[in-house]
Amino acid sequence: MGGRIVTMQRQARELGRLRTGWSVPSDKPNGRPRPVKSKTWVITSHAEHYVIAAAGAWGGTVERWQPQGAGAPQFRVITEAQQLDALLPPGDPLSQHNEMWNKGGCMRRCNGETEQLTRQSCICLRQFGEDWHQQPKGAVCSATTRLNVMLPDMPDLGVWRAETHSFYAANEMAGTVDMVLSGTNGQGLVPVTLRIEPRSRVAEGKTKHFPVVVVEVRGITPRQALSGPISTALALDPTGSRAVAAIEAPRPDYLADADAALTVDDVQDVYRAAHAAGHLDDALVTALKARAEALKEQPATEPAGPDEDGAYEVEVMEDEPSAGWPAVAQPGQGNTAETGA
Repeated sequence: MGGRIVTMQRQARELGRLRTGWSVPSDKPNGRPRPVKSKTWVITSHAEHYVIAAAGAWGGTVERWQPQGAGAPQFRVITEAQQLDALLPPGDPLSQHNEMWNKGGCMRRCNGETEQLTRQSCICLRQFGEDWHQQPKGAVCSATTRLNVMLPDMPDLGVWRAETHSFYAANEMAGTVDMVLSGTNGQGLVPVTLRIEPRSRVAEGKTKHFPVVVVEVRGITPRQALSGPISTALALDPTGSRAVAAIEAPRPDYLADADAALTVDDVQDVYRAAHAAGHLDDALVTALKARAEALKEQPATEPAGPDEDGAYEVEVMEDEPSAGWPAVAQPGQGNTAETGA
C-alpha cells in the first residue's frame, strides 16, 4: 500500500440519504414546511442510478426531488420497505448532537452539556429543565442522530446516512451501536437491520403516535457480536443463505444412465460426467465397468434394410472395439489413468 497523509481523516464517500419522511410547503404565508412522516424508507441521492437500483430492490417510483434550501436537485424514491439490510462500517459510524437549524444554517450544536458553537452550557437545559425535549419543535434543539451504513446490494462502495430527530431513537441507537463497538472495537463490518417501528406515547391524557428508527443486529448472536471483529464473509452473509443457494443439485442417477447406454462410448460419457461432478467412487467405477463389459458381449445386430430410396445405412467397424477408458484419475489413484475395462 502506498503512503497516506497521517493527519488527514479518511472516510467513505456518502452515496445518499436514508430518510423517514419528507416536507411539504406550509398552508400559511411564510410558514415553515410541514413534515410528513413515512411508514417506509425514503432514499435520496444525487446519482439517479443509485435511486433506480433502490427502487428495483425495495419498490417505489423514482422522481426528481428538490431538498429544502438552495441545495442541488436530487432523485428520490419512497420505497415499500419498512426495513433495510445494512452493514455498520469500521470505525464509529454514529454521530449525535442536539441541534437547532434555521435558514442561515446551524444555530446550536450541543452535546447535552456544552453548546459547541458558543462554548456555553446547554441552553435548552437551562431554559426548560430535563424535559426540554417535550417542548414544541423549533423552541428547543432536536436530538439529531446520524448513522452511516453500507447497503451491501446497492451499486458502488460508500456509505448511506440515516438521520433521525427522534429523542427515543437517539437513546436506543446509541445503546446498540456502543455495545457492538465494545465487542468489535470498531474493526470490521457488522450486519444490521434498519427498521422503522411505530410507537405511541400517552402524556397528559393524549396519545401520540410516532415512528422510531431501530437498529437490530442481523443474523448473528450477541455472543458473536460481542466476541471481537466479525469476518467479512460472515458479515456479508450472516444467515448462510448464499451458501445454501450454492449447494449442488441432486446427484444424478448414473447407474440408470449407464443402463440406458447403448454403447461402451455412452458408458464412458457417464463416467466422464460423474468424474467432472466429483461423484466418482469405487462402487460407481465397478458398476460402470460391468455395464461396459455387458455391452461388449451383446451380439452385433443385423444392419437395417434399405430405405425407400434403396440405400443402406453405412456402418463403420473397427478392427477391434476400443476397450480404453477416459484418461482421468480414479479414486485413490492420484493422476494414474484406468486403462482397462
